[in-house]
Amino acid sequence: MALHQETLEVRSRAPGLSDITPQVRAAVARSGIGTGLCTVFVQHTSASLVIQENADPAVLRDLTQFMAELAPESRAWEHDDEGPDDMPAHARSALSKTSEAIPVSNGQLALGTWQALYLWEHRARPHVRRLVVHIAGD
Repeated sequence: MALHQETLEVRSRAPGLSDITPQVRAAVARSGIGTGLCTVFVQHTSASLVIQENADPAVLRDLTQFMAELAPESRAWEHDDEGPDDMPAHARSALSKTSEAIPVSNGQLALGTWQALYLWEHRARPHVRRLVVHIAGD
């Protein structure tokens, strides 16, 4: 079994979903692994990862609005050390995922036709986010 690991730095949009599929695909290609599993982990507590539709941008807008309603800035949050978007970002991250696992088949991410991997920025301004990409297989 071969292992490959690298850290990517991605500048997020604020707030919203950024398609990171091309960067992760490139990491898989650099790994030389044909069949295996690619795990992507975001090293932050106010951003998350999601596999979602890549065809209609309305899906991403609706998801962003849905999450904003679930964890609004207007709520009386106790933790607000970094501003009014701080704790809502942590809550949104807790409701979503910090990692995604995607099969690797024939040296490619085995995503469906309408799927993409997104970094979901939950803060009000852009950030540079670190992602650990770990690929294991043959």
